[in-house]
Amino acid sequence: MSNPPAQDRTVVDLPAGRLRGATDGGVTVFRAVPYAAPPVGDLRWRPARPHAGWSGTRDATTDGPSAPQMYVEGGDPVLGGHGSPPFDEDCLTLNVWTPAADDARRPVLVWIHGGGFVSGSGSLPGYSGETFARDGDLVVVSINYRIGPLGYLYPGESGDGDGDGDAAGNFWLTDQLAALRWVKENIASFGGDPDRVTVAGQSGGAVSTAALAGHPQTEGLIRRVILQSPPFGLDLPGPAAYLERTAAYLELAGAKDLAELRTLPWPELIAAGGGLFVQTMRWGYWPTPFLPVIDGVTLSGHPAQALLSGAAAGIDVMIGWTREEANFGFALDEGYAAATREQVVDRIAETFGGEAAEGAYAAYERARPGSRPADVLMDLITDELFRVPALRLAEARAETGRPVWAYQFDLPTPAYEGRLGAAHCLELPFVFDNFDRWSHAPFLAGLAPAVRDGLAYAMHRAWIAFVRTGDPNHPDLPSWRPYDTRTRTTMRFDSVVTALDDLAGASRLLHTSAPLM
Repeated sequence: MSNPPAQDRTVVDLPAGRLRGATDGGVTVFRAVPYAAPPVGDLRWRPARPHAGWSGTRDATTDGPSAPQMYVEGGDPVLGGHGSPPFDEDCLTLNVWTPAADDARRPVLVWIHGGGFVSGSGSLPGYSGETFARDGDLVVVSINYRIGPLGYLYPGESGDGDGDGDAAGNFWLTDQLAALRWVKENIASFGGDPDRVTVAGQSGGAVSTAALAGHPQTEGLIRRVILQSPPFGLDLPGPAAYLERTAAYLELAGAKDLAELRTLPWPELIAAGGGLFVQTMRWGYWPTPFLPVIDGVTLSGHPAQALLSGAAAGIDVMIGWTREEANFGFALDEGYAAATREQVVDRIAETFGGEAAEGAYAAYERARPGSRPADVLMDLITDELFRVPALRLAEARAETGRPVWAYQFDLPTPAYEGRLGAAHCLELPFVFDNFDRWSHAPFLAGLAPAVRDGLAYAMHRAWIAFVRTGDPNHPDLPSWRPYDTRTRTTMRFDSVVTALDDLAGASRLLHTSAPLM
């Protein structure tokens, strides 16, 4: 129940217990709120369980630990890091930002972080919901969930053979389902409307968002989704293929089965995941040591198809990508910079076939005059992993009369002599409009403040408008029409914001014969 006006608005009473939050930046925030039982001990690699609650008033003024993950002091050269200590398996918590814990029933935005299924946290400063709550009069929720081996290991249909009926895969998804149920049951106490929930995610978080939208347990829980750079081109394994990866992981961890894995401290599990990273790398492909598994139990199909049928078909959708997604992972790698034309043609042949490979290379070369083989390779990876599958989803939705709002983020960063271009993740600080929270990120260096802030204003308020109404248009944005199969309108976010017809048509036509996923 919500607090009467005379009461302290930083305190809420939930069925699980009382919480005390804090006021920050003009909004009230509740941090490290448990939404499921700690997945520790015997609950490792089991679906999320309900939290038992607590007695007294729980302090909710400090971030909880993030999910265990690999960590390098100083971070990476692009983001400057995507998760920092403390880490702990007891991580199934969420944060809530609200203008007021009252009875206003505001629209709700649930944010699911990405990170290649191995990194990230809902508590990262860049993912603070403060700006959305304050500027959009929204209630914002960000979640932590199991990642890496603790969330994505697939032990097989029978799990460890204990016969308790647990589904054996996609533990990350059971976490997120539990978080959505928590939102449905509790968000009204924070001033939110449980019937107006938008789920948004970027990269791996966008895959999660689509998987949730199409899940039978979420019917009626999600009204809208925002899919930022979903890597829908990933070939997601079925049980048999994934069990080969599980066997390799067990060997790396020095364990014979799940029971032995449960006895190992989590740092050893994360270290073994690093070994799997090395084993699964392929030249010219984005590395993904852990993936969702289409197990037929927790996930029945590729998330890219989840928004095309059933209850999910009626959900409002916004989808977009950055112009040079793959530059994030490849542009600063000297090994890839030295790639030869022959290497890249051979890689293209794996997508287009040997006879068409030279023609595809030439098409990419024409589209980017003066391009090196590495540039052609990065454009190919961007297309096949991000841009083209997103376009196919937009096309398929439009053909059924349920169009989507499509965008491409084009503003290049001057960092590293411009080598990153408009790379994967670059749109994030613009969407959240909180550059002060991204001061550690090298990829923002050199951006002109006027251009940066003007574009952030346009994007941030488009996201707010979509969460509130299902339509991203607002007075300071050029007219943005939904994507349809006649005009294929796509909003181009750059130093000049423009709605263009068939902006990515060359990529769409080049890959026209490939399937949705």
